[in-house]
Amino acid sequence: MFAVFSKVAWLLLQPSALIAMALVWGLWRLRRGQVIAARRWLTGGVVALLVAGFSPLGDLLVMGLEDRFPRPELAGTRVDGIIVIGGAEVASVAAARGVIAVNDAAERYIEAAVLARQYPTARIVFAGGGEVFSGAGESEAQSASRILQGLGVEHARLTLEDRSKTTWENAVFAAPMIAQKPGERWLLITSAWQMPRAIGAFRKAGLNVEAFPVDYRTTGKTPLRHWHATLSEGLRRFDTVVREYPGLLVYWLSGRSSALFPAP
Repeated sequence: MFAVFSKVAWLLLQPSALIAMALVWGLWRLRRGQVIAARRWLTGGVVALLVAGFSPLGDLLVMGLEDRFPRPELAGTRVDGIIVIGGAEVASVAAARGVIAVNDAAERYIEAAVLARQYPTARIVFAGGGEVFSGAGESEAQSASRILQGLGVEHARLTLEDRSKTTWENAVFAAPMIAQKPGERWLLITSAWQMPRAIGAFRKAGLNVEAFPVDYRTTGKTPLRHWHATLSEGLRRFDTVVREYPGLLVYWLSGRSSALFPAP
C-alpha cells in the first residue's frame, strides 16, 4: 500500500506536474476573463519551467546528495558481499525483445561486475522486483540476472530478491536472504543521489552496509555556470532530485530509515 501511495502522490506532486497544472490553471483563468490572475499563474509557471529546466539549481541539489557518502577505500581489504539495488534495467523492453536493456543508471551493473571480478569470493545480492505499475513481463531481478551473467558474473554467486517495489522493501526483503554475520563487510551499490535514503533503509533493516555510490550526475564542483542545453534534461534532473529530499523525511517519519539524513 505504501508503494502505491508513494508512486501516485509523486505523479501528482513532482515539479514538472505542478508546473503543468499551474500553466493549465492559468489558461483556464484566462479563458474565464480573469486576466490578472491568469497572468500571475502563467508567469509563475513559465518562470518555474525555465528555472527547473535550464538553470543549475537541480545540479546543486543533486550534489548535496551525491557528496554525502564518499567512495570507500578498498585496496587490500576483504569484501564479503555486494548488494545491487534495481532501477537500472528496462524490463519491459528486455522482455519484449529478448535483449539486455538498461537505462542511464547502468553503472550499477558495470561497477558490480568489476567488483565481482576483484573479489571472486564475494556474494552478489540483487534487490528489485519492479515498478508498481510497470507490467513489464519480467521482474527487475530476472533482467538483472541476465545482465550480470552477461558481464561475467557466475549464476551460482547470485542471490535474487524479486518482490520489492520500494527502497525500503529492497532492504527488508533482502536482509533475511543476506543473513549478515558479525564482522562481514558488505557494499551497497546504487546511484549516488539515492544513497542517503538507501543506506538509511538498509541500516534500519538491520544490515551493516557500506556505501559504494555510482551513477554520478555531477562533477562535484559547484555548477553555477552549467546551464542545461535542453529543457527536458534539466527538468528530468530536477524532478529526480526534488523527490529525494521529501523522501528522506517520509522514510524517517514512517520508521523506514535510521536517520533523517544518514551519514557515513
